[in-house]
Amino acid sequence: MRHKPKGRTQLSQIPGKLSVALHGHAKAVNAVHWSPTHVHLLASAGMDQTICIWNVWSRGQKKARVFSFHNAAVKDVKWSQQGSFVLSCGYDCSSRLIDVEKGLESLIFRDDQVVGVIKFHPDDSNLFLSGGSKGRLRLWDVRTGKVVHEYIRGLGPILDVEFSTDGKQFVSSSDVSGSNISENSIIVWDISRQVPLSNEVYAEAYTCPCVRYHPFDPYFVAQSNGNYIAIFSSKPPFKLDKYKRYESHGVSGFPIKCNFSLDGEKLASGSSDGSIYLYNSRSSVLVKKIKAYEEACVDIAFHPILSNVIASCSWNGDVSVFE
Repeated sequence: MRHKPKGRTQLSQIPGKLSVALHGHAKAVNAVHWSPTHVHLLASAGMDQTICIWNVWSRGQKKARVFSFHNAAVKDVKWSQQGSFVLSCGYDCSSRLIDVEKGLESLIFRDDQVVGVIKFHPDDSNLFLSGGSKGRLRLWDVRTGKVVHEYIRGLGPILDVEFSTDGKQFVSSSDVSGSNISENSIIVWDISRQVPLSNEVYAEAYTCPCVRYHPFDPYFVAQSNGNYIAIFSSKPPFKLDKYKRYESHGVSGFPIKCNFSLDGEKLASGSSDGSIYLYNSRSSVLVKKIKAYEEACVDIAFHPILSNVIASCSWNGDVSVFE
């Protein structure tokens, strides 16, 4: 747990081959997330109701911990910034804070909806945002276990949330397919005032299972069920870039996620065809396609230090590391 390799981010290296295959989930895996401090550790969240902590490069047992605190499928998992806890959420209408080293559940945040996504605040690790099946967005404080803010809009199920790099705003994506209106599908919120800054960001009639801010540049992206990733300015009026988008991969109704590399040079996306697609983030040109799985590649995570290493997970229950 305490081992931390030395190193710094190396620019513009591209993962190529399968390095480690991690087998242990009995059903689809929804999310993977690298520890920011113990950078040999990877967390994964599965439909089999478990969270696995993997010691990725161990020569012996790679599965370091299995947590079965949820009593239904787990939708998302995130490490705390200090790397000693993981936060998870799922179909049992709860989010749970777990002490990884002790293997104990520290806090349960009970909700009145299936919780589909969680995200720690980038500057205040005591706060996290949750979004769920009834369209409710809540900001929680882990010190009290209570809701600090609630963001109310009468939305469909929340598919994803993402904080801006300064932590003053966040973007939510919700399922509007039942309402036949495109407004409210992507909303930019003022975190402290609890009001939408814009609710007419994306006018297409597609849901977006993933939203991500670029780490430095003033834009964010949304993974669209139209089988492309759309680009938006992160400054008002949050305009869609009509001339550039990331194409070639498929979404096809799966909760396919994408992520930027830490240096901001690459964007990686999963795909319904089981491949990983790597794009030049600035030109949106496809740089590499890696065939990873027979079923959909759902999530993808760049390593926090080694820029040529990515983790991914699949609808068939596999977790893999490429480098």
